[in-house]
Parts: sequence; structure tokens; C-alpha cells
Amino acid sequence: MHHDASRIHVLSIGGSLVVPKQGIDITFLKALRRFVVKEVNRGKRFILVIGGGMTARRYQHAANAVVKLDDEDVDWLGIHATRINAHLLRTIFRDIALHKVIKDPSRKLFWNKQVLIAAGWKPGWSTDYIAVRLAKRFGVKRVINLSNIDCVYDRDPYLHEGAKKITAIAWKDFRKIVGSTWEPGANAPFDPIASKLAEKEKMEVLVAGKDLANVTKMINGSAFRGTRIYSS
Repeated sequence: MHHDASRIHVLSIGGSLVVPKQGIDITFLKALRRFVVKEVNRGKRFILVIGGGMTARRYQHAANAVVKLDDEDVDWLGIHATRINAHLLRTIFRDIALHKVIKDPSRKLFWNKQVLIAAGWKPGWSTDYIAVRLAKRFGVKRVINLSNIDCVYDRDPYLHEGAKKITAIAWKDFRKIVGSTWEPGANAPFDPIASKLAEKEKMEVLVAGKDLANVTKMINGSAFRGTRIYSS
């Protein structure tokens, strides 16, 4: 099946938006469904890649409270959390989404619906990385990152009160901020390994926060709030 890359929008959705500390955010899920259905009716298609959120954190914390986990097992718990979150989205979008969650972006797939939903793959690769892999696969040159981080800052805003917002930044400078290694459960605006691949493929990533009206502006090419990470 031919896929028109100009109609496809790849969203890497932080799991904390779907499952924050308070539990599953039904209000956000309703808003996400309204947003996607509205844009699908305008001819757009979506790849939604979902993170683990508090589902992952709770399992990881519980296991670590019993025994000291190695990084691979921490990662696997996170991966399976992304998968249950992705199945939640699949049921919500059942009428317009492929009836299967994509867990391996390298495998052949037949995408004949308006929405594709993907989750974690294997240790060492975040869902941001999966989003970049799928964007590459379908010839899409932009990934929109939704999370509880509304933009890129020059320092961690949770640790530094004077952290400054950045509206645009080249990959080489962004990677100086986030480093070069992936840690399970890390809270970077966009994962370092995914960043490396996105830079190599000359993609841009838009860091959007969670305001879906703002995301609408992004996909329609209007001025938006957030950060554009670009190839220099």
C-alpha cells in the first residue's frame, strides 16, 4: 500500500500524559481521541507511540523494593508498561486504528487504517526511538513529542529554578544537554539515542507539551509554543 508521507504525523506520547500519578487520565484520552478523529476526517494519518508513565514507574519501584534490579529488567518492566498503555489506546481508537499494537518497528507490516499504534520494543530503545524508527520507515521527516515537558530548557527545570526556555536548537547543541546514553525511566525532553538517529536522518522534532490545540498548530504549520530541534 502506498503511504503519502505528507499526510502522516508521528506523535511520541509520554506515558505520564496517559497515566500520571493520579491514575489513568480519562480527560486527556477523550481530548486525544477528539483531536485525532477531527484530523483524520481532514485526511491526515497518525502514528501514535506511547510511553510507560506511572504504570512503568510503579512496577519498577515495586520490583526494586524486593530485589535490586539490573537495568535490563527495569527496561523490560517499562516496555511491558508501554504495551498495556498502547493496548488502551488501541481500544479507544478501534474504529480507525490497525487492530494490532506494533512492538517491533523493523518487522514488515500492512497498514491500511488511519492510525497506527506502537509501543516499546526491547531494552536500550525508548519509545522516542521507536517513533523515529517508524518515521524513517514511512518517510516522515518530523516527530512531535508530547509530554509533561512543554519545551526544551537549558537545564533541568525541576532542579534549576532559573532554567531558560529554548524555542529552537540544533541537534548538536541539544545532544550536549541530554547526553548520549539511554537510562530506563529517564526524564529527558527527547531520548539521547532517538536524538542521535533523528539527527542522522535529518529529521526535526517538535517538543510540544500536552496542549492538543498547540499540536494542531504544529501539524498545520502555524506558529506554536514549544521547541523545534533541527538539523543544522
